[in-house]
Formats: sequence, C-alpha cells, structure tokens
Amino acid sequence: MPNSLNDALFILIKTLTKAEKRNFQLAFNKNNDNEEVLFIQLFNVMDRMKEYDEEVILKKVPDIKKQQLSNVKAHLYKHLLTTLRLLYKQKDPLIELREQLDYARVLYNKGLYTQSLKLLAKAKTSAREQEEVMLCYEIIEFEKLIESRHITRSLENRAEELSGESLEINTQLNHISKLSTLSLRMYGLYLKLGHARDEKDVLMMKSFFETNLPGQLQPNMSFYEKIYMYQAHCWYYYILQDFAMYYRYTQKWVDLFTEYPSLLKTDQDMYVKAMHNLLTAHFYTMNHGKFAETLSAFECYIDQHQDSFNENTRTSSFVYRYTAKLNRHFLGGDLYGRAGHGTGAGNADRRTPAYGGPAPGIGVLL
Repeated sequence: MPNSLNDALFILIKTLTKAEKRNFQLAFNKNNDNEEVLFIQLFNVMDRMKEYDEEVILKKVPDIKKQQLSNVKAHLYKHLLTTLRLLYKQKDPLIELREQLDYARVLYNKGLYTQSLKLLAKAKTSAREQEEVMLCYEIIEFEKLIESRHITRSLENRAEELSGESLEINTQLNHISKLSTLSLRMYGLYLKLGHARDEKDVLMMKSFFETNLPGQLQPNMSFYEKIYMYQAHCWYYYILQDFAMYYRYTQKWVDLFTEYPSLLKTDQDMYVKAMHNLLTAHFYTMNHGKFAETLSAFECYIDQHQDSFNENTRTSSFVYRYTAKLNRHFLGGDLYGRAGHGTGAGNADRRTPAYGGPAPGIGVLL
C-alpha cells in the first residue's frame, strides 16, 4: 500500500477547492461513456478518503481491476490538470499566452503561415507587456523558423528586424540568468554562513559578489533584469548587516512596480516578496513611521487582490502580513506588555528565511 504522502494524485485531489472539484465533475459529466464514469468514480472515492488506501479503492470501485488502477490514476491526474488549466487560464495571463503559441503551432502545421505569424505577433506584444522575456524569445525563434523556411512575402526588412530583436532578447536573457544565479547563490551563502562576522567574512563576500556581478549592464534593462539585480544587492547588504543599503535596494524593488504597474497583476508573488523585504528593512532600521505606512499599504493590496491570488501568493501574503504585525509590536516594545522587551535584534542569526527575501524580524517562519 503506497504511502499517501507519496501518491501524487491523492495529494492533488486534497488540494482542490470546492469550485475546482465542481468544475472537474461538470466537465466529465457531459458524456457518460464507461471510461469517464470510472474517472468520476475513482475521483469521488479518493476525494472522500482521509488516507490513501488502494484496497479501499478497489473495493469501492469494483470495475477497476488491480492491474488497471495505475493507468486509470494516471489518466485521472492528466484530466485534473487539464481542467485546472482551463479554469485558471483567465486568472493567469501566462497560461493563456502559452496557449496562443500552441495555436500558432497548429496553424503552422496546417501550412497557414501568415495566420500563424499574425498570432505570434499578437502573442509577442503581450509577452513584452508582461515582461516575459523567455517566452518572447520562443516567439521570435518561431517567427525566424517560419520566415527562413517558407515564402511568406513579409516586409523587406523583416530579416533585419527579427535579427535585431533576437540579439536584444539574447542579451537580456544572459543578464537575467547571471543575475538570478547570483541572487540564488547569495541566498545559499547566507544559509551556509549566516551574517558576516568579521572583516575576513566581509572581504570574502565583497570579492564573491563583485566577481559574479555581470558587467556592462545597460540603463534600459528589462523588468526582471532589474528585479534580480536588486534581489542580489538585497542579499549582499543583508549578509553584511548594512541595513541602510539593504533598505535602499528593497525600496528600489518595490518602486519598480510603480514603473511597471501591469506586473502588479501578472507577478503578484514578486510584489508580495518585495513588500515583505521592505518591511524587514524598516524593522532593522527601526523606522517606526515608514514601517506602519508600508504595512498599511501592504494590507490594502492584499485585501484588494487576494481573490486573484494563487495558492503560493495567498500563503506568502498571509505569513508576511502577520509576521509584520508581530514585528510591529516588537518595534513598539509591547509584545509582552513590557517596554523594550523583544526588539528582535538578538534573533537575527537564528532565522532561516524562505528564498525570495531575507528573514523577518522574529523567528515565526521556523
């Protein structure tokens, strides 16, 4: 009997909301052939189970033979993901955007090159608006493939235009990769070493950071180039315990969403992490006024957008929100009803943050 913790289908079913379950059942109750009836029966049985038990499943769904169970489960898992994808397509613009690429591929395979190129052009515009550089790269490469293999009668300068776009995207992707890698490695160093403890640690960290920071960064960098650059600097100054500079880069991180307001809808998780880091910076710099102001703005954002949050963002926003509320009491020295108790200053080295930003002022994430 497989352990329920290791059964992917059982775990997926247990994460479904009532709306998601209803949507799945409606999708498969349209037809009543034998195969789909088995899916629904298996789904209903597993949904009611508290622990995964194959013997119970085989007993309650006798039409499924033991040797068939793994295949039926695999098909059910696939169909669950398909219905979830359709359900969340409107909530996640990236899912819909990737669907446009699939449609363009279908049109191309049917020999409808012009229609495929028109769809790709629209998708490329959307990808740029959402700062999806990797997806934009895929679209441009597909456009190049069509133009190089078939006579499309495009504009005369089409080859030069695509070449220029390709070079620009390649440069952006290179910088994004290097900066995101640097940010991740800085996080790894923090987990391994903690804060810099002496001059030797400071010199080592400075050498590592400057050696791995990409050169020739342009002033007109893309959104995610800037994001990962700010993240890397946040970790750098956090490790060095230079909280004034840490604050400066967390503020840049948050302010970037003012420059790119559409990203407040398409990458909510990144904004939530940015606000968490800014609150952490205000906590360590003991800036009571700014902390209260930022927390108020953060709570307003959560209250206004939580219906559109995915599960990851919902969880993160809950943890960060109430961590900040507790830190507000630490700042005021009133968590235990005694002034000056529990400022959080002595807990810094014991905290282990989730990747995406330094730890909160108290160890509630542990």
